[in-house]
This record gives sequence, C-alpha cells and structure tokens, in this order.
Amino acid sequence: MKVIKRDGHMVEYVPSKIEEAIEKANLEVEEEDRASSIQIKNIIKYIEHLGKKRILVEDIQDIIEMKLMSIGKYNLAKHYITYRYTRELVRRSNTTDQTIKELIDGENEYWNTENSNKNARVVTTQRDYLAGITSTDITRRFLLPEDIVQAHDDGIIHFHDADYFAQNALHNCDLINLDDMLQNGTNINGVMIEKPHRFLTAMTIATQLITAVSSSQYGGATITLTHLAPFVRSSREYYEKKYKKRKLTKEQVEKFVDEDLKKEITDGVQTFQYQINSMTTTNGQAPFLSVAMYLGETEEYKEELAMIIEEVLKQRIQGMKNEKGVFITPAFPKLLYVLEEDNIRPKSKYYYLTELAAKCTAKRMVPDYISEKVMLQLKKNEFGEGECYPCMGCRSFLTPDRSISLGNIAKAKNYVEGKGKYYGRFNQGVVTINLPDIALSSDKDEELFWKIFDERLELCHRALKIRHKRLSKVTSDVAPILWQHGALARLEKGEPIHDLLHHGYSTISLGYAGLYECVKFMTGHSHTDNGKGKEFGLQVMQHMNDACKKWKEEEDIDYSVYGTPIESTTYKFAKCLRERFGVIKGITDRDYITNSYHVPVFEEIDAFEKLALESEFQKLSPGGAISYIETANLTNNIPAVLEVINFIYDNIMYAELNTKSDYCQACGYDGEILLDDDLEWYCPNCGNRDHNTLNVARRTCGYIGTNFWNKGRTQEIKERVVHLDNKEAK
Repeated sequence: MKVIKRDGHMVEYVPSKIEEAIEKANLEVEEEDRASSIQIKNIIKYIEHLGKKRILVEDIQDIIEMKLMSIGKYNLAKHYITYRYTRELVRRSNTTDQTIKELIDGENEYWNTENSNKNARVVTTQRDYLAGITSTDITRRFLLPEDIVQAHDDGIIHFHDADYFAQNALHNCDLINLDDMLQNGTNINGVMIEKPHRFLTAMTIATQLITAVSSSQYGGATITLTHLAPFVRSSREYYEKKYKKRKLTKEQVEKFVDEDLKKEITDGVQTFQYQINSMTTTNGQAPFLSVAMYLGETEEYKEELAMIIEEVLKQRIQGMKNEKGVFITPAFPKLLYVLEEDNIRPKSKYYYLTELAAKCTAKRMVPDYISEKVMLQLKKNEFGEGECYPCMGCRSFLTPDRSISLGNIAKAKNYVEGKGKYYGRFNQGVVTINLPDIALSSDKDEELFWKIFDERLELCHRALKIRHKRLSKVTSDVAPILWQHGALARLEKGEPIHDLLHHGYSTISLGYAGLYECVKFMTGHSHTDNGKGKEFGLQVMQHMNDACKKWKEEEDIDYSVYGTPIESTTYKFAKCLRERFGVIKGITDRDYITNSYHVPVFEEIDAFEKLALESEFQKLSPGGAISYIETANLTNNIPAVLEVINFIYDNIMYAELNTKSDYCQACGYDGEILLDDDLEWYCPNCGNRDHNTLNVARRTCGYIGTNFWNKGRTQEIKERVVHLDNKEAK
C-alpha cells in the first residue's frame, strides 16, 4: 500500500509510524485512558484490511481517531487530535528549514539543477536561492489559495517563479527601451547618466543599464543593436573632427577615421561581451540577455548597424576563453538575427552578414532566426498592418494589438505618435497547464477531457489573476530604473504602474506543456501525423487561445498562449504524472515530458518537415514559442546551414539550430561530450567525467545552458535525434 503525503508524494506504508504516533499520545493521558498494544495492532490491521492500493495520510489519521473513539478512548483520541494539530503547525511554520540546510550543504537536487545557467555552489547564487526558498514558503502559505498550491504540488499546473512572488514588485521578461535611456539620459542608483558621445561609452553604459534592469525583474531581457547604431556615427564624427584639425588630406582623414572607428567598434563589442558575461545581477547570474540584430529597424543608421552586427558575429564565432584560456561557447547574450529581403538572398546587399550568421550558428549555436516575412503575416496591429520586432528574452512575443492607439501611456521620451511601440513593454508572469494530466485524468473520454480542460484553464486563470493583482499594487518607486528612468516607463514618483498592466500594453501568459503526450494518449497518434493526431492537437491549441481571448475581452488584460520553456518543470511534471497514473508506455515512462508543441525529441523526422509542421502550431502560440532542429557538426557545411535559414525565412516565424560545442579541459578534446546509459557526461577521448573540467553547452528551452541539468532534462538531451546530419541527400 502507498501513502499519499500532503505534498503529493507517495511513500511506502509503514505501520510502525502509526504505532509510534498513538504511543506518543498515550504518554499524555492517564494509564486507564491508554490504548493497549493489542488495540493499537487492531487499528493497524483494520487499515491494512481495507485493501487500498493508495491512501491519503489524512484518511489514515481520520481512521485512527474514529477507531480510538469506537473503543471508548475519548481522552486519548482528544490528545491524538491535539498531537496531529501540533504536527501540522510545525509543518506549516518550519517548511523552509530542511530545504535551506540541503541547499547550503549542496544536497538539494532541485536547487542544484534548477537552472542550467546558475551554479548553486557559489555564494551569489546561494543568496538568491535562499531568498527564493523563503519567498516560495511565503507564497505557498499566505499568498495563494490552497487549491492552487495543491494543483501546483500535484503537477496539474505550475505556478512559475514562486521564488520571486513574495515581492509584489517583480515581473517577468521585457524589451528594454535602451534608445530612450541613451538618447535622453537616465539614472542608476541616484547617479545621473547623460547621453554618451562615443560608441565605446554607449556600449559600456548599456551593460550597466542591462544589469540594473535585470536586477529589478526575474525574466529575460532584450535590447536591439539598432539603439546603439547612432553612436557609431557620433564616433565617426569625433574622429573626422580630430583628423581634420591636423590639416591632413581627405584621403588620409578617411583612412585614419576608418581605422580608428573599426577599432572602437571592436573594442566596444568586446567590452559589451565581457561585461555581460562577467557581471552578476541580484539573481546570482549573468543577465539573461538577448540582443536583436534587425537591419529593417532603421534606414538612417543602417550602415552603422551593419558594422556592429558584423563585429558581434565575428567575436561570437571566436567565443570566450575558459579557465584554461581556450575559446568556448558563452551562454550569453542570446543573439536574434532577423531575416529580411536585404539579407536573405545571395545578391542582397547584406547577405554577407547572413553568411557570417550561418558560420556563427554552426560554431556557437547562435544566432536564432526571426523571419520578418512570416512575422509580418502573423503579427498584425489594430489596423491590420504586419509588424516585426524581437522577443522578450528567449521566446516571449508581445502582441501588436492596440500598440498604436494606446498613446504614450509609459510617457517615454522617444515615443513616436502613430507608430507601434514595443521597447518598454513587458510580461507580467506565467502559469503553465499540464496537458498530459488532463488527458490521463479523462481516461480517453473526449467529452470528459474538454470538461476537465475547462476546469484546469479556469484554475490557471485564477492563478494568473493573482499574479496580475499583486503587480497592480506596485508604484514606480519600487524600481526607479524600470518605471521612472526610461527602461520601461518615465512615470512620476509614486505613480502606479496599473495602466501599463492593461490595454494590451503588457502580456500575461498561459503556458502549456506536453502537447505530444496529451494527443498521443487521447488519439493513439502523434500530433505530427498530419491526420487525427494533428487535428486534435490543433483543437487543443485553439481551445487555449479561445480561453485567453475570452478573458482578455472581459478584463482588458492581454492573456496570451505561451509555449513554456519548462527547464526543471519537465522533470517535475513527469514525476507527478507517474505518481498519479503509474507507468504508461510512451506517455509516463520517461523522466521528462515534451516542451510545448514540439515534435518529441525521440521521433525521427526530417529537419524541414519538422519546421514546416511546427510552424502551424507556432501560429497558435502567439505569446511565445520557438522551434529548433538538432544538427550534426556543420562547421564545414555552411551551405546546409544557409539552406535551413532560407527555409526558416519562407516558412516559420522563429527557429534555431542546435549544434554541439563542447570542450574537455583534461585532454583538450573539442568535439561532442557524450552521455552514457546512466546519464553521466564523459569525454569520449580521455574518459573525463569531472563536471568542473568539462565545458558542455546545450540548448535548454531557448537559452544555451552551461551548468548541466537535472535528470529529466539530461535524459531528454540524450534522446534527441539528429534532424539534419552531415550526409549528402540521395
């Protein structure tokens, strides 16, 4: 018999625990009121003879109380109830102690592998995690209703970022309005930052602003290089003035200006890259930063922007040095390269940048690619015009709805009337629904499936409203860099951010996970079958979109369907499904479930077929999603990368190529570090298994992870099939 504990975990039934609990109550009463050993054993036998496979711990305790009273031991029953109540108080008041001890001792599996870009052994990360454990405890006990906490514990839903929820001031990801801060000045910790006059200065200030912003929220942040391009021209003008003063010839001036400007761009990009990867935010890590490279954002400074993009790609191809002085793949910043008519065709003016991007992808896994062509078709503003813009962080896309008629509610100094506004907008947070759990709970009864689906959606809706309500009480004073000094707004001191949470200005996300397992259980088919499975999968996606549309119309809050990057939650959901429903072949027999709408990692499928199929589902994930293909080593096959890039441009809005980029410090091997059958990483050249001397980079839910992963995610990585090998097609 299994006992289901209060936290949802199942343990083996141990009769001695019942005996121990009653004996402790026995000590509190007079001898004549005590239960004899035979009476205690009879209670235990009664419980065992119920013949249950599973039983709640609360039900066991109810039975004990009932049986004690049935044999006339009323005083003992009273003391047992008191003992039970006291234990419950201890549980509720002392929930963090053991977790904190395990974290500090390095024994907590969850926190050690919670984030593949955080090292739980270092003091800055531990400080963030200690605060997070306390925040989670406060969130569970005081801020969320019991049914939402229970649903979270059971893996029915996932209430994201509870470790930051105790503070009502924190939000998820955003698009930083770097242009406003650099052009119009800003303020960091009470120090005025005026407009820089050189590119190198602008790049240095940008890293400081990014770190300050990232320390005031918990999600990913994105900037665009377009906002830095004007300062390249400022530097050029500075050098022209300098050399003209020396009475040099026109040819000499141009030569020296070009040389100095090129060096400054190189130095500026290098400074930016080093600063971003070496700075630590209050989250105990480097900023989760994405950098957009979109030539179509500017006509006036397009040439300067192209120069920056070129240098960024060249330096990323080179990589950054590890402790041994060897160039390896850095995790940040994530690069977002927008494909457009000016750079997609071989005869295009900026095709050289796309070729460079392809080489960078083959070597370092970035950039990821956004198709301007497809995005203009999918992201229509209130007037039916397509718009293109980068995602916030790894995959969160704003909706263009009402971004023009809203007016300048953020009071940005760089606001342009009649033009869609994206920089300065943000996401309020995420709650994710476990789709496989709905399917398994319905036991393949389709009518029941939709009924349970609606109940679970409403549970997520209530949880999301709690997120929104908590943020709605915030005033601009809680994070001046965000709300007063231009990163997201220019509000007055004490002014509420309430308006920015409505009218479509910011999004709030209904996440989802495990579409494949859900469809497979309900139909017997994968959602990739172009038949019954796919049809059902699209219905599931549409159902979530319909729910978000309804909530949005009723509340003027921009709910949006979001393909959750469930890094650690994939393991949690898988364990919960197995505990609740047992091992079901092909559904619950792995330590992970499939991310969002993705083709499962173990399913054999051609790279182009995968991207084409997933594009249909990506359309129904407007709040955020990213598709990918796994590839072999393509550093010597750049034409293959370019072919994929072209396909992305014509077929899917946002996609990436997952290559391998590893290094063994013990022997110098720079090929792929492998996983054995026990999910242990090892160098195939020398057998090294020491994580401290293995540099392994793998794409994890959109970002590159470099600090290893939990058991579930590691199994998922091992089972990934290659969609694009390095062999000539027949």
